[in-house]
Amino acid sequence: MEAGGGGEAEEEQVMSEVHLGCPPRFSGLYLSRFTFSSLPLEHYAGGSDGEHSGGCEMAAATSSYAVAVDDEGDLVLDRRRRRKRDGRRSDDHVLTVQHGITSSLQSVGLQVWKAAMLLTDFVLHKSFTSSEFDGVTAMEIGAGTGLVGLAQARVASKVFITDRGTDILDNCLANVHLNSSTLKFDEANIHVRELDWRTSWPPPVGTRDASDPSSIYLWAASEIEEAEKATLLLAADVIYSDGLTDLFFNTVRQLMSRGVEKVLYLTLEKRYNFSLDDLDVVANGYKHFRTFFAVRDGCGGLNNAAFKPGLVGEQIDLEKVPQYIREYDRGDDLEMWKLVYCCPD
Repeated sequence: MEAGGGGEAEEEQVMSEVHLGCPPRFSGLYLSRFTFSSLPLEHYAGGSDGEHSGGCEMAAATSSYAVAVDDEGDLVLDRRRRRKRDGRRSDDHVLTVQHGITSSLQSVGLQVWKAAMLLTDFVLHKSFTSSEFDGVTAMEIGAGTGLVGLAQARVASKVFITDRGTDILDNCLANVHLNSSTLKFDEANIHVRELDWRTSWPPPVGTRDASDPSSIYLWAASEIEEAEKATLLLAADVIYSDGLTDLFFNTVRQLMSRGVEKVLYLTLEKRYNFSLDDLDVVANGYKHFRTFFAVRDGCGGLNNAAFKPGLVGEQIDLEKVPQYIREYDRGDDLEMWKLVYCCPD
């Protein structure tokens, strides 16, 4: 996440709703365990409104099951999964994430946000129901804790987890180490790299310097080539400041116009405040966000001669993205977009 300006006064602290179950007044980094299985919550709870708590508490799954019959009219028993002593089912997977419970606006990337949980649900859904994301090279942009990239690492050939700032990147790398054995991915295929949106793509090439620990996040020339071959880009909760939105889309356009064809899946949370300019309650930065792409059904059929190369977006119906992770409530203010880079014929 990009850092804003600031003086010497104590910085305002913000907290994600995902962390409401965490210990109050806890300072430093905290470990949360987010649980999911190969079936969405609605399979166990009859819908996505099943009981679950905040991200720092283990949720107790409900015990309601639907009654079903087979083609011959016989009762089909959906047998309950055996549970472990901590309440988890035997087929549960766990994502362990180190994060801050609160942070300054400059360090919001140390927290887990609801839009990242939604995008993680989407990645998990793809991995459980199709092979579309299997074996791809992927990049998470503005990764924060790296949650989405870790979920994709389960099935990807290679993942670049990118953000800015040594504290954010150190935390991403720690989360890679925490999850490689449980999620069964090879750490050698996960690259945590600094991507500063204030500089043009490609990022500068650097060399490792033993006297500078942060040099491990510099790019090699070969890695830039590999990143430009990425077919899948992922970004969660990067839309909250007009200035950062400008920088983000500048980076995205440069990246998506190079190398192979790419698709970007982006999730955001609309945060509403009263605007003196609009004299109304508006979602900060949302109107500006929508100016960066045309809304179409896809690249096909764009016969407008005035159309210039650029981004084309399609909003994804969240009803088609089941919830897998138990420890959060989606609410009504999340959106998901699929963006591609198109050129007129």
